[in-house]
Amino acid sequence: MLVISHDVFNERSGTVIALALTSQTQRVGVPLALKIASTTLPKPSWVKISQIRTLSTERLGKRLGRISPEGLNVVIEGLFELVA
Repeated sequence: MLVISHDVFNERSGTVIALALTSQTQRVGVPLALKIASTTLPKPSWVKISQIRTLSTERLGKRLGRISPEGLNVVIEGLFELVA
């Protein structure tokens, strides 16, 4: 999961807003799936922008990686394309 909500929201609500991640090569392109660049993820990964979830912070495991601010902006732009 790629958590996109702010830390303050996460702490106060006890939930996070997250998008699904997959390591399976995606045939659909932006904005439905976006390949993300991360030096810390074990495999090449895609964000499935159309699969947004709200999860309890208790369900989260350890952090595997971090997306750059620029990468997060691309994901947010993809979300705007879906809803605008």
